[in-house]
Amino acid sequence: MLGFAVLILAMGIGLGAAWFYSWSTEPQPKPAAGAVVLQPGSVQSLANQLKEQGAIDSAPLFTWLARVSGKDTQLKAGRYRITADISPWLLLRKLAKGDTDELMVTIVEGWNWRDVRKALNAHPQLKHDSAKLSDAEILAQLGITASSPEGLFFPETYQIEAGSSDLKLLARANRLLQKKLDETWAQRKEGLPLKDPYEVLILASLVEKETGRASDRPMVAGVFINRLKLGMRLQTDPAVIYGVGEAFTGDITKAHLKTDTPYNTYTRNGLTPTPIAMVGEAALRAAVQPADTSALYFVARGDGSSQFSNTLDEHNAAVRKYLSK
Repeated sequence: MLGFAVLILAMGIGLGAAWFYSWSTEPQPKPAAGAVVLQPGSVQSLANQLKEQGAIDSAPLFTWLARVSGKDTQLKAGRYRITADISPWLLLRKLAKGDTDELMVTIVEGWNWRDVRKALNAHPQLKHDSAKLSDAEILAQLGITASSPEGLFFPETYQIEAGSSDLKLLARANRLLQKKLDETWAQRKEGLPLKDPYEVLILASLVEKETGRASDRPMVAGVFINRLKLGMRLQTDPAVIYGVGEAFTGDITKAHLKTDTPYNTYTRNGLTPTPIAMVGEAALRAAVQPADTSALYFVARGDGSSQFSNTLDEHNAAVRKYLSK
């Protein structure tokens, strides 16, 4: 009798194992949406989400499959495209690999708007809805009232669904920029000659483009703030270069410095009419928390850092030292 019971038990276990194997390897109907979106959580939570979205017929069985295979701690949240019937086992492997229907798109600090458009238009996995739109049409699509898109998109690496619109990415980047800018504006020092957050953004873009070493950002901002307070022209070469636009070939000349454009800070007072680049948090912070300094001048040392001077004589000496090499 004991032997018979053991036999029955073994047969039951075998049949159960065979049934479980069949369940795990047989394709199940694809979810109606053609994809599942999984929020982070435990293996049970992920299994329940798969069941709710129609990717599997049993959350407990999927949980058990994940545990016996040792993949229960490897599963990753995200959006997964499922366009054909798939077995629970292959679905489990897909989740363990993190084979999401998403991609990473980076907007780089210091890029200008032309750089951003070029990168988006060249990206093979984005839908290029902005490609045939003018700058004004893009701003209208995004609900942005500014006169120029320059500087309005926060430099960051964004995770986005493959095949989604580049306008969707730009909307996210603009919302993040506005959030960072509002936070920065609330942290500004008293007495800055900046009347609104947009002027902070403009100043931050000048700091971004003028700084070769990150630690110099507050000092560069301090020089610009001092000049604005005194009514001195900012005389910043990156702004002049921005005004020259695509005609700039790589070498700034005296003719460039003398040719008046809205961005020529050698011929015009005050800030430029718009930002000249996309700015990161460090440049924004420097613009509202500039260094307490008397410096009015700076020159590149040639190693990425700058030499700061309080007087024109000191500055001229620094120019002779560092630019005559």
